[in-house]
Amino acid sequence: MPGLGFDNYQRNQFLSAKGFGQPMATSTGTTIVGCKFKDGVVIAADTRATAGSIVADKNCEKLHQLAPKIWCAGAGTAADTEMVTQLIASNLELHALAQNRQPRVITALTMLKQHLFQYQGHLGAYLIVAGVDPTGAHLLSVQAHGSTDIGKYQSLGSGSLAAMAVLETNFKEDMTKEEAMKLCANAIESGIWNDLGSGSNVDLCVMEVGKDAELYRNYLTPNVRAEKARSYKFARGTTAVLRESVKNILDIEETVINFTSTADAMEVDA
Repeated sequence: MPGLGFDNYQRNQFLSAKGFGQPMATSTGTTIVGCKFKDGVVIAADTRATAGSIVADKNCEKLHQLAPKIWCAGAGTAADTEMVTQLIASNLELHALAQNRQPRVITALTMLKQHLFQYQGHLGAYLIVAGVDPTGAHLLSVQAHGSTDIGKYQSLGSGSLAAMAVLETNFKEDMTKEEAMKLCANAIESGIWNDLGSGSNVDLCVMEVGKDAELYRNYLTPNVRAEKARSYKFARGTTAVLRESVKNILDIEETVINFTSTADAMEVDA
């Protein structure tokens, strides 16, 4: 199974020894959640990606498809979550074709945990895996070191504490699809308002037994920029010109060189 390259390891160690800071990976911040309802499961995520204290992307996608009915939400290092989920999605498709049956959620989780465990946490991918298969609806999570968890509701990321407060307060057994969607959206909004690493919009994905997964991109947009009270564009000439001066710093001389020569012309193909 292809993995990381460590070509720059010696370079980074040399830079560190000389007193320079080592290159740092980009972290997304993030709030991701999932919860089960009567006949399925919902996962949700915010859409802010950060590079340190800078918002790098206001509307990134943190919900990744592993199979038609199996999706996951990713927190941690943006590049790692993207590439790990692409790799596992490819392997899961090959496995389903070899077995001639629909892929199982537990198979996706096993592939993810085995891959992440090989790198001992150096791949910064923290995932909530959800989906439906012939055995029912499932909601699980996997950490960067390969450890896994199972539950009726989950939250991960820098805004997970705010989201978990909403989940623990309002979760109930056998919710309807609409109730579960509202609960997950509220949990993500709690992360958006209370965590600086989370923000912008709410994405949702609903997986229901016997149906294809439904992705609700920008399900909620609580951070639409308000229209300004007035225009701050000023017409040309609004500010008076008090003084104008032009200084010729460089004298430009133009010389024409004639390249006409009596030497024999270069031979060219006819």
